[in-house]
Amino acid sequence: MIQHLEVGAQGELIARNFLENLGYSISEQNWRFKHKEIDLIALDKNDLVIVEVKTRRSRRHGETEDFISYKKISFLAEAACKYVERFKRDLNIRFDIVTVYLLGEEVVVEHTKEAFHP
Repeated sequence: MIQHLEVGAQGELIARNFLENLGYSISEQNWRFKHKEIDLIALDKNDLVIVEVKTRRSRRHGETEDFISYKKISFLAEAACKYVERFKRDLNIRFDIVTVYLLGEEVVVEHTKEAFHP
């Protein structure tokens, strides 16, 4: 379990750097509302971007979007609403997925904008 958490943290750091290099401004990392967590919250021009980060060690088990359940989408939407309420953000909200593949020495990052609409 510890190794899984370390891989996830590594993936989030890679995703954060990737988005920052694209010009995104990261507002929060691992923001929590009760038991719900948003991996990254970023600003991209006039969009508040809720980012789910998935880190994988292979491409064998399907597409990343297949691992985002309806329940997870509901959790992210609820947490995003609470974030907007708490911090009085009046921006468009977008839900993205950043997938980080750790393939031995190679790191591949895939970014899916507007990956889902709750």
